[in-house]
Amino acid sequence: MSAQPRLTPPAFALTPSYVHSRDPRSLLGPRTLALFGFGAAAAERLDDPRYLRVPLQPLEAEGADTYEVWTCSEAVEPWREGHIGGGRCASLCFGTLQLNEDGAGPAATAEQAYRLLAGHRHSAAHPHLLRLWNYLDAIVEGEGDAERYRQFCVGRAEALDIPDAALPAATAIGHREGTRLLQIYWLSSTRPGSAVENPRQVPAYRYPRSYGPRAPSFARAMRADAADALPLLLSGTAAVVGHASLHHDSVVAQLRETFDNFDSLLGAARAADARIAPGFGAHSLLKVYLRDASALPELQAALARLLPADVPRLILQGDICRRELAVEIDGFHA
Repeated sequence: MSAQPRLTPPAFALTPSYVHSRDPRSLLGPRTLALFGFGAAAAERLDDPRYLRVPLQPLEAEGADTYEVWTCSEAVEPWREGHIGGGRCASLCFGTLQLNEDGAGPAATAEQAYRLLAGHRHSAAHPHLLRLWNYLDAIVEGEGDAERYRQFCVGRAEALDIPDAALPAATAIGHREGTRLLQIYWLSSTRPGSAVENPRQVPAYRYPRSYGPRAPSFARAMRADAADALPLLLSGTAAVVGHASLHHDSVVAQLRETFDNFDSLLGAARAADARIAPGFGAHSLLKVYLRDASALPELQAALARLLPADVPRLILQGDICRRELAVEIDGFHA
């Protein structure tokens, strides 16, 4: 990890990185599109709409002062629009919104949030969603169709006015703050991207009814338009083959299956764009979500075997959207 965000124009229109800092305000430079702090040690808010505290706790000691910084090759301006704010440059836009359920429940809150997002997109200069992150409280609480994640999927599907073939990459992870806070942030562009699906997996939007009243609305990855010069945007990926979860009793086996899925996904992306690297390296950036903090040592050992040492990664405690899944990974890949 670098000590400071890069100040020279990056190789890509957007360069994400993990940065250690005791002063997050110093990271909000003229080309900073977005800045993220994590967990209890991060500032709750800064007086800049480009900053967002994610309510997931880093599980490694070095994660306490780690920030995720998205650096743009173009000048960035902060912006606010009602409940929504973020940063934008000529070609790209970061946006975020947060809503408390206030007794409404996850379906109604997700629908409200995604209607706000749709309204923003329809009048914005960057209307094409490339990537979405969703963090909601107690994601697997409830039984059957009343489970909170299934209800979230219902609300999202009601308001996300995008055809299946154009759905963005996405992540949905549960936090444990007990606040019933729904937090959404996204990356959008002036140009549409191209969805990438994993040949080993059923597209999420085609899951059978057994997974809930409405299937999850996301693609496995997104390739941006070549003019955007963005890394490949990887959705939350776990030990799912076809549509079934595997290796219910082993974090290590789930991690191996997850990387088999990444191999397949990167292969599918490379079939469309041979410039994409076949494996993770120094220009990738991964976020690892682990349900059970006590499994951290075996997760770290397995990651050391499966990932090159130069791959930047951050391990956060987060609940996966299926109770039997212990680990999920998302990120960027050059």
